Amino acid sequence: MHHMSKELESIRAALWNVGEVPVEQLNKLVRIWARDVRELSYDMEDIVDTFMVRVQGPDTPSKKSAKRFIKKLVNIVTKATTRHEIAQEIKDIKERVREVAERRDRYKVDAIKPVKTLVDPRISTLYTKATDLVGIDEAREELITRLTKGDDMSAQQQRVVSIVGFGGLGNTTLAKAVYDQLKVQFDCRAFVSVSQNPDLNKLLKNMLYELDKEKHANIHSTMLEERHLIDLIREFLQNKRYLIVIDDIWDMKPWVILRCSLQENGLKSIIITTTRILDVAEQIGGCYKMKPLTHDSSKKLFYGRIFGSEGKCPGQYFEVSEKILKKCGGVPLAIITTSSLLANKSGDIKEWNDVCGSIGSGLASNPSMDSMRKILLLSYYDLPSHLKACLLYLSVFPEDYVIEKNELIFWWIAEDLVQQEEENQCLFEHGESYFNELLNRSLIQVADRYTDYTISSCRVHDMVLELICSLSREESFVTTVLGDTSRQCMPSSGSTVRRLSLQNTTWPKTEMSKLRSITIFNPAIINKMPSLSICHLLRVLDLQDCNLKEHPSSSFVGNLFHLRYLSLAGTRYAGELPMGVGKLQFLQTLMLNGTKIEELPPSIVGLTQLMFLWVDSCTSLPNGLRYLTSLEMLGRVTVDSACIAEELSHLKQLRILSVNLTTEKEGRWDENMCTAFVRSLGKLHRIQDLMVHSDCVAANLEGSVESLGNLRYLFIHRTTSLPTWIRPAILLHLSSLEITVVQVRREDIQVLGRLQALRHLHLTVYGRRQVRLERFMVSPDAFPCATTCIFSKLAMVPSTFPPGAMPRLKNFRFGIQLEDFSQGEFTTDDLALGHLPSLQYVQVYLSGRWKVSEEVVTKVKEMLRHEADVHPNHPSLSFYDDDF
Repeated sequence: MHHMSKELESIRAALWNVGEVPVEQLNKLVRIWARDVRELSYDMEDIVDTFMVRVQGPDTPSKKSAKRFIKKLVNIVTKATTRHEIAQEIKDIKERVREVAERRDRYKVDAIKPVKTLVDPRISTLYTKATDLVGIDEAREELITRLTKGDDMSAQQQRVVSIVGFGGLGNTTLAKAVYDQLKVQFDCRAFVSVSQNPDLNKLLKNMLYELDKEKHANIHSTMLEERHLIDLIREFLQNKRYLIVIDDIWDMKPWVILRCSLQENGLKSIIITTTRILDVAEQIGGCYKMKPLTHDSSKKLFYGRIFGSEGKCPGQYFEVSEKILKKCGGVPLAIITTSSLLANKSGDIKEWNDVCGSIGSGLASNPSMDSMRKILLLSYYDLPSHLKACLLYLSVFPEDYVIEKNELIFWWIAEDLVQQEEENQCLFEHGESYFNELLNRSLIQVADRYTDYTISSCRVHDMVLELICSLSREESFVTTVLGDTSRQCMPSSGSTVRRLSLQNTTWPKTEMSKLRSITIFNPAIINKMPSLSICHLLRVLDLQDCNLKEHPSSSFVGNLFHLRYLSLAGTRYAGELPMGVGKLQFLQTLMLNGTKIEELPPSIVGLTQLMFLWVDSCTSLPNGLRYLTSLEMLGRVTVDSACIAEELSHLKQLRILSVNLTTEKEGRWDENMCTAFVRSLGKLHRIQDLMVHSDCVAANLEGSVESLGNLRYLFIHRTTSLPTWIRPAILLHLSSLEITVVQVRREDIQVLGRLQALRHLHLTVYGRRQVRLERFMVSPDAFPCATTCIFSKLAMVPSTFPPGAMPRLKNFRFGIQLEDFSQGEFTTDDLALGHLPSLQYVQVYLSGRWKVSEEVVTKVKEMLRHEADVHPNHPSLSFYDDDF
């Protein structure tokens, strides 16, 4: 087994080296050899996993460092039958390794060198005609305004804008358009490209040549050091107003050098950079995020290039054109490439449908899409190997699918795609850094955020997804089965199906014994699902939303001892969870929300590697919750006794906790349970998100809590009053607070105003009628970061917040007691929306309308409309009757 581990380590290194070279540059023999080696690595991993399950028990290899793992394998003693079976498998693998090595030597694979691509696929964007630029007018004018106008303090200073967006979105085109329009206003100018592997000496020479072609005509033939070149550029620019575009920056190293040469000379010079990396853009400064073309601009560009205008397009082409435009997703390069391909096919609707289908097959089957593919591949090949695998895993998902971030990271962990660099490292947080890096590189997009503004989900642009599917098919990474032929990620010849994404209604006829992952996106397929008991290597089983009422538990649990991820969410599962789930000692994620399972079996407390457990609020857990010490996310757990509440204190790794406080015994609320729960919170030092639901208005969450320094999001539904542990000195990172209280005091508002990181506040007073808050005023520095404030069933007026308070507030919802105006307690001076400089949206709830005349209602509305009209931002204003 020691030999096996060493061989596997070498194979992974070889595959990593091959993966660094674009597939188009690899000889076919090298591709075949890489495919064979990849299959060998999969089989070796299967043998190691099987050995660990049979022999070592629940402590998985991913939890150990490489050295300790190998030592364990060498020293372990096992049964004779297991030794014999494993030995035979190792013998077979060694024979296959020898055969692959002999083929490599026989056909001299090592002697075949990759052919370098000499033509930069992006170069054509620099020579696009101005008349061909569609949809960038608004962006161009916005950038020009940002670069040429501003306050007097910065009027003489150098200005920088960094354009960021994924490949094909038009970063370079926009930079060139701005450059062409502004260049006549400057003494000198230069447009230089950095690329992925820049030669800084050559780059500096290129800049000198661009700045003065006559003086530096022979600069490239000179032998000058970088320092000397920087001095020459600085000297040249010393008394000149310059315009410099630095295109396609991939990391900060070249920018640091180039920045040294672009000195500030007080002449209103301009620097424009482009990049695909968000971090790079933000570090450079002046970040401008590219947006896809609108649908109207996309149509104008598409139809204009083919027919001259949309009006000249024959009616039979509209439907397929809309499908094509949707797949292009507003990416100018994709639209231009596709429309150029179709320009000579305007007489055959079948050819249009064929092109539409070819776009959906991964960009690989049509030579005309080659430029688009190469541009996107630049981003892919710039990824480290572990991120390439994580990106390829996204080929599991259908087009336009919203991917939940937490679930995706646990998928990666279950597949061992998250590399553990230190023994005690939090795998989820490491996986989260992978997710953020893919976002940073513009390869995935934010789909939605939580109220604390952290990202909750992502999606993959159609064009990026098509590339991923193409690469996934080439590497036999994921097998995707659809109901049609628009996008099939089937494995290459000679490869085994390892990961299966089912998006059709028919179970495929495929060998299942090597399956590691099954994800079902069409619930109808469950009616034809075979027994999965033969899938003994299965790590991931996602049956979310499938109807399991007609399927016995053995059909999907069986002997799946390798299982790491099991989702039955939304399956309307019939009956109790089988006791057999306690045998899944490697299980890390168990999602049971939406199953209506009333009780979990006692054996579940033996799943010591479980990190993510989510159940229905009606599901009760057995005693022994304290033993699930690996849990990082737990919800929505019913806490119905002081005993269960106390057990939570032992789950030291918890970062997300959702509980349902639901105990009411003999007509009385169990205060001991609440006390025990608050005491447990004081021991959970890593909690970031906390959600507390209470079935009783008498729930009292008072107590001493000193450990919530990492809390970002807090949700409490029904408590007697604002808990005293919600204190600015403790909750330094609290970004979002949603709380329903029975009573609110003016000092509560003052406490909330001192929460320095708070961006979202939703304070609700429990009850049917709106409650009037005693008149008071917070300090001028209150709510420094708040962008949204919602006061539900709480009568307030904006004068509660004086000038200086809530400087960033955009969304404001509050209530007004109309009778206070009818009695003359408030006047127009009290409706000072002008105190809130960032205001954009205002919602006002008018309470007690039945107590006042219509004249008072009209007057109040007119006063508020006047406040909105004279506000510099002219915020939108909405009125609602009564409470909300």
